[in-house]
Amino acid sequence: MIEIRRIFTQVEEIRHEFGPVAATPLLRGAIGAVLTNPFAGRYEPNILPMMDELQPVGVEMARRLLAAMKVPADRIEGYGKGAIIGAAGELEHGALWHVPGGYAMRELLGWKGDIASYSKGQGETKTGQPGNALAIVPSTKKVGGPGAALDVPLTHINASYVRSHFDAMEVRVPGAPSAQEIVYILVMSTGPRIHARVGGLAASAIAKWDGLR
Repeated sequence: MIEIRRIFTQVEEIRHEFGPVAATPLLRGAIGAVLTNPFAGRYEPNILPMMDELQPVGVEMARRLLAAMKVPADRIEGYGKGAIIGAAGELEHGALWHVPGGYAMRELLGWKGDIASYSKGQGETKTGQPGNALAIVPSTKKVGGPGAALDVPLTHINASYVRSHFDAMEVRVPGAPSAQEIVYILVMSTGPRIHARVGGLAASAIAKWDGLR
């Protein structure tokens, strides 16, 4: 069911946004896998088997993205995911990425839950300890043609309300997706927006360890 045509990786280094140069540049990285959409051109009521097939794809993409960014897992502070569905597909085919893409990054970054609880939207852990990557992975998706761009949202990996880490990364794969393809995307970042200064919950003030605050 899984046929990958291309894998596209990009890493950007942001040193300033017209203010002082940051002591440590912000890194944002994205990886997109271009897959054949097995449901293109037809309505398939049972698409869940593909979600299971995508799990190892998500794990491999997360590992490859971290390697491309050349930082250890504990440097990652933000994450997000998304999908661009070719014109012969439907939005729900992109929704198949919610569990495989999100779970893969959370597992890589230290979450101590399991995929059964994650797929049910639960945050229980195997050990009773919260681990890391507690926050839900934000997501977006759309139907688009070859070269379509997607603004993939980013939030803090441990608390969705950390305002300094509200961000997005524009991702596009030249020439993809065709009408019969899907691009599944993962995004990670190493910190807050450069020059973040709009208040709100700070990462250093996370206290509840519930994925929110």
